[in-house]
Amino acid sequence: MPSDRRFPSRLTIRPLDRPPRISIVVPGSKSLTNRALLLAALRTKPGESCRLENALRSEDTVVMIESLRRLGWTVNEEGNDTLVVRRPSSTRIIPATVADLDVANSGTSMRFLTAAVSLGEGRYRLDGNKRMRQRPIQDLVDALKALGVHIDSASNNGCPPVVVEANGWHTGHVTIRGDVSSQFLSAILLAAPSSGRDVVIELEGSLVSEPYVEMTVEMVRQFGGIIDRPTPAQFRVFPQSSSAPTRYVIEPDASAASYFFAAAAITGGSVTVAGLSRRSLQGDVAFIDVLSAMGCRVDECDAGITVHGRPLRGVDVDMNAISDTVMTLAAVACFADGPTTIRNVAHIRYKETDRITALATELRKLGVVVEESTDRLTLIPAPLRGGSIETYDDHRMAMSLALVGLRVPDVEITNPGCVSKTYPAFWDDLERLRER
Repeated sequence: MPSDRRFPSRLTIRPLDRPPRISIVVPGSKSLTNRALLLAALRTKPGESCRLENALRSEDTVVMIESLRRLGWTVNEEGNDTLVVRRPSSTRIIPATVADLDVANSGTSMRFLTAAVSLGEGRYRLDGNKRMRQRPIQDLVDALKALGVHIDSASNNGCPPVVVEANGWHTGHVTIRGDVSSQFLSAILLAAPSSGRDVVIELEGSLVSEPYVEMTVEMVRQFGGIIDRPTPAQFRVFPQSSSAPTRYVIEPDASAASYFFAAAAITGGSVTVAGLSRRSLQGDVAFIDVLSAMGCRVDECDAGITVHGRPLRGVDVDMNAISDTVMTLAAVACFADGPTTIRNVAHIRYKETDRITALATELRKLGVVVEESTDRLTLIPAPLRGGSIETYDDHRMAMSLALVGLRVPDVEITNPGCVSKTYPAFWDDLERLRER
């Protein structure tokens, strides 16, 4: 589980004295770990278990683990990165009939668990911290109501807490929006194979973060589910055909890898992230293509992916599909020759913080000229200076903007402990860039 290490309230990043030449091992993917935990729980047969290797230990995954335990599953830890999920002998889809779940600020846990518990029989209440109570969930609530679920936002504002009076799904056709968060669609896709009926899901409007839905579909198939996609706007899910595998290995986190690829780009060094490939289930591996367009050299071999920093040029890029790396790119753009425009990312205003406004505010402190609109940012490089960076309790703000400090003195990160949400050892790994 995450370390009990106490982080300082502020952390000053020291510039590197030379470009790094290093191979880094990043932890397992948060997105894959939370999906795998839920799929292992739903797909295992009574009395059987599924072993998840290279699982991430972080605040977000702890939330999912503790919620599954409250719902009646056993989740045991073996070593530093293995979790074993075991279903009790009960034949109920959700073993517990009553549970109160606190998911803190874990969006995947809130959305995925809300859909999952709707398959059960009983009363379930899901809540989170102050920010979670501001994050939208009404589209998922409406979709589950269309499936015959009795569910409501307890605060009547379209945000958590959510109360589910569950008695399974009573229909098999639903239309869901995908323009606010792809997690709503993923939540339905993860639960549908265990609903006991054929389910047709119609997508309304555009879909943000498409690669995360593709990840969900492939993982459901790996855990024995059957999903067809006859058109881009329709999914057909059939009742579970086989149980979960007894062993599942989780890939290194491509979003976490982006910070070290960016470090190579910013410093002119060479950084390899071990065990990651372009064949990853994670769409964020495409961040290396953006760095290539900016001038970096990217190599792939059996050991992993290596980025070699080169003189950088600004780019104009649609990052809707890889929006978790928007802030990483923003840090790299500070050192480019020419402006960088990041487009089609309005949905990141609904993440752990409003990431567009937060980025604009903090980068201006460092001297960057920023033009902000509803769904885009344009970053115009200027002479950089140090400054105290607010993180808004957002792990990606902390990890991304710390990269500027690898070249600019006196960059200070407030609340550096917020990285525990997905990458508790980040600061230790960042220090490894100094190794000779």
